[in-house]
Amino acid sequence: MSIRVKLLISYAAMLVVPLVMMIITAALLVLVFRGDFQGIRDQLQTGVGLFDNQNVEHTMRDLKRTSEKNPAILSDVSYLADVDQDLTTNNAKLIVRRENTFVYVSPSLQTSEVLKNLPSFKHPGHPEMEDAKHYGKDLLEVNSIDFYFSGQQPGSIFIVTTVNPLVNFAQKFFPILFLTLLIILILTHTLLTIYVSRSIVQPLRKLKNAMKRIQAGDLDFQVQITNKDEIGQLSIAFEQMRKQLKESIQTQIQYEDNRKELISNISHDIRTPLTAIRGYVDGLGDGIADTPDKKQKYIDIISSKAEEMDHLIDELFLYSKLDLKRVPFHFEIVDFASFLLDWSDELDFELGKKGVYYKSDIILEEQVLVSIDRDKLKRVFSNILDNSLKYLNKTDKCITLHAKLIGEYVMIEITDNGSGVDADALPHIFDRFYRADPSRNSQQGGSGLGLAISKQMIEGHGGTIEAHSVKDEGTCITIKLPLKGLKDGEKA
Repeated sequence: MSIRVKLLISYAAMLVVPLVMMIITAALLVLVFRGDFQGIRDQLQTGVGLFDNQNVEHTMRDLKRTSEKNPAILSDVSYLADVDQDLTTNNAKLIVRRENTFVYVSPSLQTSEVLKNLPSFKHPGHPEMEDAKHYGKDLLEVNSIDFYFSGQQPGSIFIVTTVNPLVNFAQKFFPILFLTLLIILILTHTLLTIYVSRSIVQPLRKLKNAMKRIQAGDLDFQVQITNKDEIGQLSIAFEQMRKQLKESIQTQIQYEDNRKELISNISHDIRTPLTAIRGYVDGLGDGIADTPDKKQKYIDIISSKAEEMDHLIDELFLYSKLDLKRVPFHFEIVDFASFLLDWSDELDFELGKKGVYYKSDIILEEQVLVSIDRDKLKRVFSNILDNSLKYLNKTDKCITLHAKLIGEYVMIEITDNGSGVDADALPHIFDRFYRADPSRNSQQGGSGLGLAISKQMIEGHGGTIEAHSVKDEGTCITIKLPLKGLKDGEKA
């Protein structure tokens, strides 16, 4: 059974049950006050209220019988006073008129305006029932019976009842009020059913259509969220799921493209030394190297190319592990100034042997603490320097190291005066296997992974690495590492 059908059934039950209860309650009230339904029909036809005071009606019938059988007693003031006393308990008063004079007037009506507006004599036995009217501040209902006194003198009996305005209104318009309540009840439940049904079913239908689009592979849409109720929260969760699914698929596609590119790059870079090895091996086999010197030269070249392949494979494995977050970092808190000074001294010695002028400018005080993995950070510096050395094409080769504090970071700049990088290529130098040379000429060495590995390692330290370069002037690699505050009990 669908939610829509369940809602319709539940709201139909909510309508029918109160409706039946209202009808039963109304019927019970009528039976209690009127005794039977036949009397109700007669009273509706005659205009008498459904819930008029039965004691007053009973007294009226008794006075009518008295006027027919013994009209003389209606001239007895003491009798009339007793009748008036009985009526008083029901908020009713008695007036008896003979021709144009009053035989008896209830004391509380002596000054009432109703005395001036009593209906005139019609004929014996004529009942007069007037609607309630305002006489001064009182709402009064006048009922009368005409009769003859002895000697054929016309007389009238009036019973004046004080009516509550609300009760009078309810009695007068009871059928209309009852039908109006029924109509309001039906309309209210109908409109509420339609509103709630739409507010629940329509959003669910939208979610169903969205699910069908996802099932068909369409993720380029947005679930419209119009409410903040439970279904709105469900829509929000569904929209978040759609976004995450789309991002996941896009990431998967990107990974697949990267995998294809990676395989292509690996194939290209391995094929180059492998082709050279096969060529020199064939040369040895064919006897081209016919002297000991040539053979040794061929063997040295084969060994160099094998070492190049081994280095490429090592770099590839390291990058893959870093990319998969499977390389552990062994962090320790160090005095970064001392660490840089030690490494700078080693660098000065190594670069001096290669004919490169080296200059350092380390503006760091003692106890500048940074959490680092020493081996991996040295690997980063080595990769940057190896890359710089490959492109130092000037006679006076120069590399400088500059370090200083920038806010909560240590900034290290390694600058060379090499050939520089084109502006178009600069944003890609940290991509794996990227070389500025489109022909991917590897004569200058390198796997194309050095800077990509450096970026992964620096990001593993929570830092950043950037490159700035001017063509034919040189390149500057900037590294930022966050400072580390010592906690109680920690040592640098």
